[in-house]
Amino acid sequence: MSAIPSVFRKAARSEPVRQQLTVRARLRRDWPLLLMCVPAMGLLLVFHYVPALGNVIAFQDYNPYVGDNPLEAFLYSEWIGFGNFEYLFTTSAFWDAVRNTLTITVFQLIFYFPIPIALAMLLNSILSPRIRSLVQSVVYLPHFFSWVLVVSLFQMMFGGAGLIVQTAGRAGFTVPDIMTNPDTFLFLITAQSLWKDAGWGMIVFLAALAAIDTNLYEAAAADGAGRWRRLWHITLPGLRPVIILLLILRLGDALNVGFEQFVLQREAVGRDAAEVLDTYVYYQGIAVQQWGVGAAAGLFKAVVGLLLIVGANKVAHRFGEQGIYSKS
Repeated sequence: MSAIPSVFRKAARSEPVRQQLTVRARLRRDWPLLLMCVPAMGLLLVFHYVPALGNVIAFQDYNPYVGDNPLEAFLYSEWIGFGNFEYLFTTSAFWDAVRNTLTITVFQLIFYFPIPIALAMLLNSILSPRIRSLVQSVVYLPHFFSWVLVVSLFQMMFGGAGLIVQTAGRAGFTVPDIMTNPDTFLFLITAQSLWKDAGWGMIVFLAALAAIDTNLYEAAAADGAGRWRRLWHITLPGLRPVIILLLILRLGDALNVGFEQFVLQREAVGRDAAEVLDTYVYYQGIAVQQWGVGAAAGLFKAVVGLLLIVGANKVAHRFGEQGIYSKS
C-alpha cells in the first residue's frame, strides 16, 4: 500500500509539459491561415482604420481647399479645439435629431426586435423542410431590395393615390395618407424596416435554434411538459446568448438608424419628424460644407455607441452571459 503514493508521484512527474512555441514556429505553422486573413485585414485597414484618422476634422475649421493636396488641407486648416462640439451642443436642431434618433431606436427595440425571434420559432415548428425553405426564402427576400424600391412600394400601396387608399375610397371609407403624416411617421418607418429586414434577422435565430439539442425536447415531452413549457424552459434559454449579443450590438448602433430611408421621406413628412443624426450630418455638415460640424456629430455618435456597447456588455457579464467579448 505504501508504494501506491510513490507511483502516483512518479506519474505526476512524468506528465508531459506543454512546450511553448516560438513566434517563428507559430508563423511557420499558421502561415496559410494568416495569409487567408490578409485580404480582410487590408479591407479593415483601408476602409475603417485609415478613415478614422479623419476624425481630426472634428477639432478643426476644416477647409479642403487649403494647400495643394488633402494632406496639406489637414495640416493647414485652423485648429479650433472643441469649437465644433460647442456649436453642436448649443444648437436645438442637433438635439432634435438626437431625440428623434433615440425615440426611433427605443420604439424599434420594443416593437421590431422581438419579431425575428418569433418568426424563427414559428418557422422552426414547421415540420416540412420544403415548406420551411419556401417560407424562409419569401420572408427574407425583401432584404435585398433597395430603400428606394421599399419606399416606392409603400407609396403605391398607402399613398394618396395608392391601391389601398383608392380601393377603400371606392368602398366608401376614408383612409388617411400615412405617407405624409408626421404623427404616424414612426409607425411607418418601423413597418418598412419590419417588412424589409425581419426575415433577414430571422436567419441568425434559426441557426441558434438548430444548435439546441433535440434530446432536451424529447426528454421534456416525456416528462409531460407541454409546448409552452418547452418553449419557456428550453427554447428561450437556448436563444438567450444570441439575443443578448444582438441586443448589445443594436445598442451600439442606437444613434445610427439609417440614412436612405429617412432622406427619401424627409420632404414628405418634414424635418421635425424625419431628421435623425445621419441626415443632420449630411444637411448641416456636408451640404453646407461645414465639414468640422459633420465630423463632430459623427464622432459624437461613435463615442456614445462605444459607451453603450461597453456598458451593455458589463450588464451581460453581471447576468452570467459572455456578451460580445469575454470578461477578463
